Amino acid sequence: MPTSPHDAQTFSVKRAEVEFHNFASLGEPDRAIEAYAQENIRRGAVIRNHLKFIGNMSPFLEIGANAGHTSYLLSNDFGADGYALDISSDALRYGITLMDRWGLARAPVRLAGDAVNLPFKDGSLRFVLAFQTLSQFMNMESVFLEVKRVLAPGGIFLFAEEPLLRLLSLRLYRTPYYHLMKPWEKKLYDWGLLGYLARDVIGAHQEESFGIRQNHSMYLADWHQLISKHFVDQEYEMFVPERGWGERIVKNLAIRLDPHRSEWRAARLLGGTLAAVCKKAGSADDKPFSLDRYEALLRCPDCKSAMSRDDSDSLHCNACGYLAANEGGVYNLLRSDDRAELYPGDRDDVIDFCLPRHEEKLLDGWHELEGVYGGKYRWMGASAAARLKPVKPGPQRLRIRGNAHEIAFAKGEPVTVTVSANGGEVGRSVLDRAGMFIFEADLPPAGEYEIRISASPVWQAPPDDRLFTVNIGMIRLFPADMI
Repeated sequence: MPTSPHDAQTFSVKRAEVEFHNFASLGEPDRAIEAYAQENIRRGAVIRNHLKFIGNMSPFLEIGANAGHTSYLLSNDFGADGYALDISSDALRYGITLMDRWGLARAPVRLAGDAVNLPFKDGSLRFVLAFQTLSQFMNMESVFLEVKRVLAPGGIFLFAEEPLLRLLSLRLYRTPYYHLMKPWEKKLYDWGLLGYLARDVIGAHQEESFGIRQNHSMYLADWHQLISKHFVDQEYEMFVPERGWGERIVKNLAIRLDPHRSEWRAARLLGGTLAAVCKKAGSADDKPFSLDRYEALLRCPDCKSAMSRDDSDSLHCNACGYLAANEGGVYNLLRSDDRAELYPGDRDDVIDFCLPRHEEKLLDGWHELEGVYGGKYRWMGASAAARLKPVKPGPQRLRIRGNAHEIAFAKGEPVTVTVSANGGEVGRSVLDRAGMFIFEADLPPAGEYEIRISASPVWQAPPDDRLFTVNIGMIRLFPADMI
């Protein structure tokens, strides 16, 4: 297995993750907050089941924290101190909404960062957590190596909700989340039969179509081999699906045939998810930790030197001058090159509908701004246009982030999105189900682009008399070689 962090994720995947989490983390607040609450119930149960093995949790780090909801759980329900890290700074900023909704008193330090370049000193953390995170890396061992680096001797790495590859599957295609399934898919899901057809994990279709690559290649034995290579002790929990009679029969039979009456054989046949609590070699030194000087554990993402905090509450590196301001309670500690491209701000080559000046780049065909947080968007009719100018030299690639509403499919027709640049068509996408979508295409050389998006079918939602097709949340250019 390769161990280079550059093999773990391409830059295009990082960009897709930032955009996806900016939108999905709290784009639909009521649905998202309820989902976070349910996740915390499950995750809290896993932590409590292994409390003796885990021991002291401070300082902790959660990687892939999303809105940080599980880090808030650790801070408030378990009394731990630590950090929530995600590649999406916007997702982390939504944590203030969670504090208000749930009436929380304590919060983690929130950092935007990369799981294969953690902005922490060697051996600085007692407890590292990751939920639904490792499978987004093609090279998971890079994450293991980085986690092991930042863990103190005797420290604990807990990861959970990671997919187990199942033997009993034809692996025909990736399926969407349940609420986006077609009627026949929902029926097969309810019967416990869809998993026998799906390529791997229910719900992977949406993130894959957005550009986030999923690594669902690990059988239970593969996970055990990787864990044993880097950690000296471990405890496991498996969650084997039982979504209907089709899976219930096989699961019960596999458990009965297992000589230890365990779920290991069922997990091999049906897959599911794995929770693992892994201990690093060495003896734990539970020295006190205080969030008053949280910068003491950090290191510069560029030159790896120590970080300081100034009177303006900004983090800076005395060695190379790296600076990270406190932006809405979040410090962005990505590498400088990554940060500049993943968070371009208000530039001529980006129309981010969350930024106030985006409308200056819009031309005809747009309705009013709607949405909340990172889920701001504009509906368009049959056609809408915008103007972009390249900021970086070289061949350009266009990326459009949008959403197709289920009403658009009411007549049983697919949704077609056609895009032109300066009058010439550059590509077309045919969408067969509702949900978020990404359109990408290479563009011919030009100093400026008029991007026109056309979509069909057109529909209405009475008593509103406007015409609708799809809605758009971001339009941007980027150098074609940045993949």
